[in-house]
Amino acid sequence: MAFVQFQDVRKVYQMGEVQVNALDGVSFTIERGELAVIVGPSGAGKTTLLNILGGIDTPTSGHIWMGGDDVASFDEKRLVQYRRHDIGFVFQFYNLVQNLTAVENVELATQICRNPHDPLETLRKVGLGHRSDNFPGQLSGGEQQRVAIARALAKNPQLLLCDEPTGALDYETGKQILGLLQETSRSDGTTVVLITHNQAFTAIANHVLHVREGRIAGEEFNEHPAAASTLVW
Repeated sequence: MAFVQFQDVRKVYQMGEVQVNALDGVSFTIERGELAVIVGPSGAGKTTLLNILGGIDTPTSGHIWMGGDDVASFDEKRLVQYRRHDIGFVFQFYNLVQNLTAVENVELATQICRNPHDPLETLRKVGLGHRSDNFPGQLSGGEQQRVAIARALAKNPQLLLCDEPTGALDYETGKQILGLLQETSRSDGTTVVLITHNQAFTAIANHVLHVREGRIAGEEFNEHPAAASTLVW
């Protein structure tokens, strides 16, 4: 079985008398260690898909397997454990605790999981060992996003989920963050799933899923993904 598998997943929101099909029969697989990019326009269902995969939201129907476990069958207690131990989240905005230093922000995440990495060593891995004692307000946007990535990686997650992680960054800093995510997938074997509206990002992926109107509109595999440093958008 693939590491991640969606099977006929549907998510319906009731908006008054109107039903909105955020996901309408989505099926796909992602292999362990892949960098998968899920791309599509705003409102296509990308964030709903990511939230269901991360245990933040639940499907209306269908199955989601991750590492052999059916996430769709988890009760709330098991979903909390799943989010704590198996999933690392990186969002567009960094969500750092402003009165904690960089290393303290990373340590915060390691206190809730089973087998974390060393916080300072993880900061060094993302190139911020020398800024470990700085507060978020003393860091640039790109540095804050690297702290957020270090915080997610320090949990030693099975799956790293990234929701528009370059959206709040300038062009060059955004490429650096994409390069870091690509390197994380290649060197550590971490499965990385990144959602974006930017078609250019698909060039760095092993696996590309196109989402439109709550469905998988297309799928591609790159045998030779481009280096993030070469991207232009």
